[in-house]
Amino acid sequence: MSRLRCMMLLLGAFAAAPALAQEAAQGDPSQGTGPVPANVAPNPTPICTDRPTKAYVACTVPKGDFQIESDFLNWTRMDGDGMRQDTILYTSPTFKYGLTKHADIEFSITPYETVRTHMDDGGTDTVGGFGDVYVRLKQKLTSDTSKTQISLIPYIKAPTARSDIGNGKWEGGLIAPINIPLPAKFTLTLGPEIDIIANDEAPGYHIELVSLINLSHPIGKKINVYAEFWNSQALEPGGTVHEYSADVAASYQLSDTLQLDVGGNFGLNAATPDAQLYVGVSSRF
Repeated sequence: MSRLRCMMLLLGAFAAAPALAQEAAQGDPSQGTGPVPANVAPNPTPICTDRPTKAYVACTVPKGDFQIESDFLNWTRMDGDGMRQDTILYTSPTFKYGLTKHADIEFSITPYETVRTHMDDGGTDTVGGFGDVYVRLKQKLTSDTSKTQISLIPYIKAPTARSDIGNGKWEGGLIAPINIPLPAKFTLTLGPEIDIIANDEAPGYHIELVSLINLSHPIGKKINVYAEFWNSQALEPGGTVHEYSADVAASYQLSDTLQLDVGGNFGLNAATPDAQLYVGVSSRF
């Protein structure tokens, strides 16, 4: 069985699971599972997003709701091998829809991005176009009353980008965000992840292991700040490629359904992009 077929079966299995285990939360207006009496004002659950930072969170979009999480602008710089490369994403929205109380489906696209390469000898090359498409399914495994929250997120990447922007290969993986409340209103997020990624040089695929430690804390009622250590170990045929970054971010909640954010990721070794800066917005409907 091919790796691509395995990834498709994995995503399909998780997509079927929520339908086989329908939640029985009846008459819960915040989850869209029952009517709201005319004399009762809705009390929406505050928006919960996978932005900012690289960490995913265990929460899902309420059943029947749509959510958009997107960069306004995202810039990455990578220096090395006789060149400097700047990548700019002109928005990169993720569209989410709540399937059940504890599951949602997500589509991430990049409508337009540019990759500008400056060679040390003075040459410059710029390409632009549509990026790859990612499809994810998030299934929360824990109840709403559990202190620690855990989800599983299988995903597939469709190679829709042109060859000089993407690698033209189907890829996928599985992410397991874990959110743990700590004293003094801190939250610890762990992000183990295993990916099947196309080799850079040789034909075929390799395993990539990703992990992170993220610590967040509220400032007042509307602001959250984040500090994160992220690493990736790509088990390439020619040797393991190690990447490390230190990430910081902040979010501001304008309302229960609207959030702004800003952040930066900073590479800690030569294999990791030197810097990535972004500003974004998230909204639920």
